[in-house]
Amino acid sequence: MSKNKKMKRKIYLLFSISLIFLGSCTKDFEEINTNPNAPIEVQPSLLLRQVIYDYGEEMSYEGFVAGNLLGQYFTAIDFNLFDRHSLTEPQFGGNPWFPIYTNLRDNEIIIDFARSNPSAAVYEGPALILKSYMSAALTDIFGDVPYSEALNGKEGNVTPAYDSQELIYTGEDGILSNLDKGIALLQAYNGAQSLEGDILFNGNLEAWIKFGYSLKLKYLMRLSNKMDVSTLVQSVFNSNNLMASNVDNATFDFTDGPPNNFRMATLRAGDFNLFIMSETMEEILKNWNDPRMNTFFRPIGNDPTGTEFKGFLNGPDASSTSISVADFSLSGTIFRENTSALDANFITAAEVQFLLAEAAERGFISENAEDYYNAGVMLSFEYWNTPLPVDYLTSGNTAYNQNGNDPIEQIISQKWLHNIINGYEGWIEYRRTGFPQLKTISASLNNDLIPVRLPYPADEEALNRENYNNATATNQNSINSPVWWDE
Repeated sequence: MSKNKKMKRKIYLLFSISLIFLGSCTKDFEEINTNPNAPIEVQPSLLLRQVIYDYGEEMSYEGFVAGNLLGQYFTAIDFNLFDRHSLTEPQFGGNPWFPIYTNLRDNEIIIDFARSNPSAAVYEGPALILKSYMSAALTDIFGDVPYSEALNGKEGNVTPAYDSQELIYTGEDGILSNLDKGIALLQAYNGAQSLEGDILFNGNLEAWIKFGYSLKLKYLMRLSNKMDVSTLVQSVFNSNNLMASNVDNATFDFTDGPPNNFRMATLRAGDFNLFIMSETMEEILKNWNDPRMNTFFRPIGNDPTGTEFKGFLNGPDASSTSISVADFSLSGTIFRENTSALDANFITAAEVQFLLAEAAERGFISENAEDYYNAGVMLSFEYWNTPLPVDYLTSGNTAYNQNGNDPIEQIISQKWLHNIINGYEGWIEYRRTGFPQLKTISASLNNDLIPVRLPYPADEEALNRENYNNATATNQNSINSPVWWDE
């Protein structure tokens, strides 16, 4: 591939420019380069399926190999500098910028098509909800990012300005605004066209409405340290449109074999076995006497009884540390041999119940926080196909607000465990709340600080330098500069 073609491909990915919208660069370019026998528009049903699947698959993989290191679910051995918090040197993942923008671009095509074709109007509401979901992931991971101009390649803008996270969340056509618009469109829709290509809810528009309201609750709670959200949270609660059962979950299933199995199942065994239980995870699960240990991890190989689990402190320096994987717990079979038991997880009823528990505990809604905490735990055990011990919610460190435990820490820590491999959620919620209490890693390359954002990719500085330099909130792209809602 020539240098010019490589550069065009980078710009295409970096700024999320749809090829079908690129303007002519020479006279009669479009006419000359159009295949009269090929379609020039993608059916929204095909594109919707593609966006949902590609985003879910990409971010599940990213969650396993990168998000779960930052959130200290797993630790990685064998010279993985990302686990030592040199975040510009990911080994297997750690760069979600491109898949998020690629899917935002394709999702924008759905929105534009739905707005210009009345027969496809049913797609606009779901696409706006997906735009909010993916945009929130993007800004929560990176902070200020190109947003309002990022999808304007068709107008010739290939150097989009960076928007502040505050405006991305609260501005017109921002995350909260698009959720409201998407929900309203779905509630008002009375057309005959069904929503095809929907691998989350099989075309059920009521389920999409619950998805939208549940995401609104999530993002309001994310902003709760920056603004008074109590009235808005109460309004969402009063809607009676929140996920309450695992039937409501926004997930799709992986399979045990290709092409739809979890990507870690295709990684060679030696690479898969580099991801072992973290010491943080070991302490939490043993402190809770939690049987989900057996779901997420394997007993250590050197234990003849097959019952011992052991974790390792994140961020080892492999050049000075001798590690035998047989002495530690490897990732469970659900992530490799039995991936049909694993989902790509956008948001689940368990997470929603934990959000309601936190809202009640903080006084945003006048409800019993313990009831929602217990519901969240029960739904999580059901979701992970793990029997719930009869005394799990009534004794020990998992009994709500008992034995000197901080109820907010219990809520967030349970949500953290439930969301294993769900993108970067565990790390994001740690940054918002400080829970669960993560550890100073073994051989930090970041002055013993836990990063609070991912750095922009190097291509941004090279191809969008002026706007990159104007993104001053990141303090020269520092991974220790908090995002707006974390300040």
